[in-house]
Amino acid sequence: MKYCSHCGEEILFSIPEGDNRPRYWCNHCGVIHYQNPKIVVGAIPVWEGRFLLCKRSIEPRVGYWTLPAGFLENGETTRQGAMRETLEEANARVEIESFYRLFDLPHINQIYVFFRARLLDLDFSPGVESLETALFTEAEIPWDDLAFHTVRLTLEDYFRDRRHGVYPTLDLDVRRGSR
Repeated sequence: MKYCSHCGEEILFSIPEGDNRPRYWCNHCGVIHYQNPKIVVGAIPVWEGRFLLCKRSIEPRVGYWTLPAGFLENGETTRQGAMRETLEEANARVEIESFYRLFDLPHINQIYVFFRARLLDLDFSPGVESLETALFTEAEIPWDDLAFHTVRLTLEDYFRDRRHGVYPTLDLDVRRGSR
């Protein structure tokens, strides 16, 4: 960031008066340009014990499989965002059943929120961000071709929880080299 989006003057990157960390701010008009973590929302769409995954057509991780997920938009709830992302990436309609996982990823300034969801029908197909969509049983999951560590953790936990018939919610701190 080089110029203030409020007044157009050059901005500084330092600790503004009364704050405790460096931020982009304008010494001319005083506006502080906060940069906060991005929230990613997604669903675990299930149909009769099979799971809907999408093969990515965009970076990062083109050609790898993922749960339908993406950035939360302004003006929507996390549940609405998960439903929208499932529709955008897989042209699939889901009913959100319950919150399932929250992952803090401070090393990339993101927060991931996944919901358990039920596919409403089998009318799904690749959206603009997907090359392919498919239903998988647990045994068929392409583990070596999953796009993100959070997706792997979510699916591993889900399968374990399904065997026990209980789906506890978890809030996990996922950093490089840890769970």
